[in-house]
Amino acid sequence: MSTVRRNVVWKLPSVSGFGLKLYACAAMLISNIGISVVEHGLIHLERYTQQEFSQALSEDPHLMTLSGAGSVMQLIGGLAVPVFAFLLVEGFRHTSDYRKYLMTMLLFAVISEVPYDLAMSQTFWDPSSQNAMLGTAVCLMMLYVLSLFREGRGMVAVLARIFTVLGALLWATLLRARFGPSMVLLTAIFYLFYARNVLKTVLGVLVSLLHVTGPLSFYMIWFYNEKRGREGLKYAFYAFYPLHLLVLGVIVACFL
Repeated sequence: MSTVRRNVVWKLPSVSGFGLKLYACAAMLISNIGISVVEHGLIHLERYTQQEFSQALSEDPHLMTLSGAGSVMQLIGGLAVPVFAFLLVEGFRHTSDYRKYLMTMLLFAVISEVPYDLAMSQTFWDPSSQNAMLGTAVCLMMLYVLSLFREGRGMVAVLARIFTVLGALLWATLLRARFGPSMVLLTAIFYLFYARNVLKTVLGVLVSLLHVTGPLSFYMIWFYNEKRGREGLKYAFYAFYPLHLLVLGVIVACFL
């Protein structure tokens, strides 16, 4: 009796830019539902002090379940941060019109602010926190300055890169942009160590630990196939950010 042997060929995953965007947007959506709908709409977390909330959790199993679900959903949001930083660097390196890219980012950052405040704090204006696209715009400006010193090898160029990243960190912190500091660090790592895959992955994973689940996204990033995919839907992803925040804000304000 003959034995037929089959050659098994393991095919590595291949992820396009479109796939990465879908992945990051899904993670972001889940996180924002956890904050807006679960924590603010169902739990009304803002009504409790820390001590009162701990006491309420011990007395109400349903509240504890909701709180746990909200926390898990926020952790899922950490998956999106490294991917958005990676995609920003890819977009910057391949854009044919930097000014248009930056102006688009700034425009949607302005458009997103009221929906962001409505979803996150149920007000039309909350200066304590700004939307993530504002921090992304800061990162994009940082990339432009870093590109001016990209070829430099001397101490002046090294110091210029360091102070550029520190300046972006300062602005992201002062503006209180969501995920701002970690986005700045990850964007700088992906850009400055672009061709050094192992080093940028190790450094990126370390920074992504700030969001607990962030390192898991490097599996997706590692298999990026350098293909954009469905370029015609580019602006749909920009619009998704303010639109989903607006919908969540309306749901919480009108139905919960």
